[in-house]
Amino acid sequence: MHVVVASHHRLPVEGYGGPQRVVVALVRALAALGHRVTLLAQPGTKVAEAAKTVEVAPRLLKDATVDLKKFLPDNVDILHAHFPLKQGPQGLPFVQTLHSNWKPDTPLPPNTIFLSRDHAARHGSTAFVYNGLDPAEYIYRGRKEKWDLFLGKLHSDRGYQWAVDAAKRTGRSLIIAGGWRPSFTGGIKYVGEVGGKRKAVLLARARCLWMPAQWDEPFGLPTIEALFSGTPVLGTKRGALPEILTPEVGAISATLDEMIKAAHTIDTRSPEACRARAERHFTHLKMAESYVRMYEAMTKCGSLPAGRPAD
Repeated sequence: MHVVVASHHRLPVEGYGGPQRVVVALVRALAALGHRVTLLAQPGTKVAEAAKTVEVAPRLLKDATVDLKKFLPDNVDILHAHFPLKQGPQGLPFVQTLHSNWKPDTPLPPNTIFLSRDHAARHGSTAFVYNGLDPAEYIYRGRKEKWDLFLGKLHSDRGYQWAVDAAKRTGRSLIIAGGWRPSFTGGIKYVGEVGGKRKAVLLARARCLWMPAQWDEPFGLPTIEALFSGTPVLGTKRGALPEILTPEVGAISATLDEMIKAAHTIDTRSPEACRARAERHFTHLKMAESYVRMYEAMTKCGSLPAGRPAD
């Protein structure tokens, strides 16, 4: 297929990123599977080894009413946007991925694909594709250090304060990596926002990753980054986390007290099991194959099939 992937960011992203890294992973995986890929993105984008890039001004990419047809090459089979579109180019099948949560009762744009079964269900749909990343970007390590890790935005909805409170109550060492400049004391170390090799090293060495989400995570990208690293995850019963984590690779809790209790035995999980689950369900190639299934259904039937949940 000839797939046009559209993002309103400059790619690859500097720093941690999120949806931007998923888009790059998708573009590269589609190309690896033998598909022709054209990427619409902001000027300065460089993913040349996997796709032909067409640069589009940011103001146009962020306009939900813009007609992208004038930017498209010939012989395109489908457009896959990673930002909201009220309508696609005339005569061309299109889909779009929602990377966030929309407010209840907000009309959804057409042909929307979600990031998990829970994400889809909360928006009245069954169409979803799990995010995926390239396992080669992560360091697998079976032997872990004695400190825990929190990785992500230091916002209340990410629940970082739970990780802090747990460290203070138990005396366990905690490293916090995220964008902001808080002040911590004792066994809590703040290292700022991390990316690339430094992030991979932290994930590989950590005893466990804390994902104490206080909102309904559409997916929770750090979760699979930890699993690729052989690192188990402590999560809450919010959003997609119960879909991603099984008892073999993590623990799901409803309260901070439950999470602290689970933290005592989280390191009994097998690093090999963590890596195996990520490789089975959450690679960039697995994600691309699932999206191709969506593309084929849209081009042949004009509708999206239900997603396939991880077992």
